[in-house]
Amino acid sequence: MSRRIDLDTFLRTDPRDVGCDEAMELLHVYAERYAADPEAARCRYPGIDAHLRACGPCTTDFDGLLALITA
Repeated sequence: MSRRIDLDTFLRTDPRDVGCDEAMELLHVYAERYAADPEAARCRYPGIDAHLRACGPCTTDFDGLLALITA
């Protein structure tokens, strides 16, 4: 899946974004909660949600993990 990156969006940083290291540390927890209730996951982990909206590689990992959980 290829997404066109909007440079303006790319250069804007969400202050809630936890970064790749913290997102990867909790991605499995976030994915489990997201599979059960996406809105609850977004509310409980706003920093991870913000990061996944900004980071393509982490989003790819999340999508793969979510696919495994929901398969």
